[in-house]
Amino acid sequence: MGTRRAATFAAILTAALAPVALLPAAANAAPPGDAPAPVAEVLASGLTGPIGSTIGPDGALYVADRAGGAVVRVDTTTGAKSTYAAGLPVTAPGGVFDVAFIGDTAYALISVVGPDVGGSDIGGVYRIDDVDDTTLIADTATWSIDNPPDADFFVPSGVQYAFVPYGDGFLVTDGHHNRLLSAGLDGVVSEVAQFANIVPTGLQVDGSRVYMAEAGPIPHDPATGRVVVLNPRHPSERAVASGFSLITDVEAAACGFYAVSQGDSPGDVEPGTPGLPNSGELLRLNGDGSFTVVVDDLDRPTSLSFVGDTAFIVTLGGQVLVVDDVAPHRHGMWGGCGPKGQG
Repeated sequence: MGTRRAATFAAILTAALAPVALLPAAANAAPPGDAPAPVAEVLASGLTGPIGSTIGPDGALYVADRAGGAVVRVDTTTGAKSTYAAGLPVTAPGGVFDVAFIGDTAYALISVVGPDVGGSDIGGVYRIDDVDDTTLIADTATWSIDNPPDADFFVPSGVQYAFVPYGDGFLVTDGHHNRLLSAGLDGVVSEVAQFANIVPTGLQVDGSRVYMAEAGPIPHDPATGRVVVLNPRHPSERAVASGFSLITDVEAAACGFYAVSQGDSPGDVEPGTPGLPNSGELLRLNGDGSFTVVVDDLDRPTSLSFVGDTAFIVTLGGQVLVVDDVAPHRHGMWGGCGPKGQG
């Protein structure tokens, strides 16, 4: 991977380890007589380098606590935390990146933990059998080494960032190799699509369509922070919305689609430089290809989950934020209402 492409994803990883000053998230005040604007409030804190998250079958939030080597369950009402899986591999840049459920069974996406980055473990999709017991289902790291991308790279095993249940397994983004993979429950791994230097991140399934977030290359021009939609059977992506730096996730609410931006880029920076603290946003996707800021001043959010129209945002600083009723006046507008897939 070339310097710019490598630096883009390194920025996300390095930011996960960087200490930050946590400030309260804020939104603009509503005009007199109007409904209050959504505000982010802290639901839970004390996580260490968390990245992906999902709502489990029990209605709780499950967070991939990368630097803690764990999957943590967070009660969405009280914020109480408990360990769902522990002892997962950790390296300076890698570990558990995402968590997802198929039915009542949980899976973890573990990445950047092999010998090519100084580790001794295998990256891939793991089934969580018990709090201290996992089973490797699909070895995405070895497959990536054996099937290098048609692009520049310097981590042979890639950086598998996010996954989502799809068909008889999962779709997996690789932000370093710039491609979308399929990882079956039978262990078969294959390439769905090879992209240009877009740095794919979060995923959301909507029927046969898949929404994919893109962080974009350094220097993280806002125009390259996008959400696209594609059909894995014919994976030619189409831009849905753009205009903010470092988009790290996309999710469906009860009505419409939302994304999170990790924040403003410092510019044409050295590899590994994170985005600016407390500059991230919760964004609504609009039908005209734009985003609307719902809540700003977030500290570099990494993932987004919804229960109805309540958003749960995981940040690099180790917090889970909750935003109640993200769209009080927009029900039934573009995006539609109804059941949503996992992301």
